[in-house]
Amino acid sequence: MVDCLYQKDFLKKSNGAIPETNIFLHDGKEYLIERFLCLLEEPQSDDINGWYDIEVVLSQIDTRLTDNEDLVGANVIPFAALFTGDFVCLDFSNGNNSSVIVWFHEESDDFNPVTVKVANNLNDFFGMLKD
Repeated sequence: MVDCLYQKDFLKKSNGAIPETNIFLHDGKEYLIERFLCLLEEPQSDDINGWYDIEVVLSQIDTRLTDNEDLVGANVIPFAALFTGDFVCLDFSNGNNSSVIVWFHEESDDFNPVTVKVANNLNDFFGMLKD
């Protein structure tokens, strides 16, 4: 439960922020965070922030984030956009204790997501960030 509350608090405080410390390494590959996604009351597609709203992102890629077509809701939630068009996501497929994954947009198809786990939790992920 603590992990879930921390994640909610993080999403509120980093709402659409562009991080100063925005690079992380995983398996020898460097990833650049473009920005954290935001939570807007009424996202507008003509506003740049609207393109980075979590709900907007989920609506565009939801069937490509899961391998279960019977799933109602989402067990993978994007929270940061990478420079390459991929997303950093919280993966709740194992309950409330989420891991952090990178979802690869070009390799993924409907109900066939391509992801890689990069951290066991959000705290570990933040520990990976560097300038």
